[in-house]
Amino acid sequence: MKRLVEVHYYIKPGKRQAFYDAILSSGIADAARAEDGNEKYDYYFSPDNENELILLEIWSSAEAVQFHMETPHYKALTELKKEYVTETIFKRYEITEIYS
Repeated sequence: MKRLVEVHYYIKPGKRQAFYDAILSSGIADAARAEDGNEKYDYYFSPDNENELILLEIWSSAEAVQFHMETPHYKALTELKKEYVTETIFKRYEITEIYS
């Protein structure tokens, strides 16, 4: 069954754009998108909170999510978060169909 992962990053004040830019320039997002089983990996700026960055991911299976969490780029993101992020909230959902 497919997995939707919703991630809310709460960023240090005034650092959201810098965090997003660091994710892109480090190649973390591109590496995640290139993984087997990845169907979506997109960041969004919260319209309600200038210090929140939202990530929506869709994976082909729970195993793909687990593999992703063991990759070097996931570990690099974990390190990058230490500089910019004050809190991370993960929500996971099982999905059976994706509509475009």
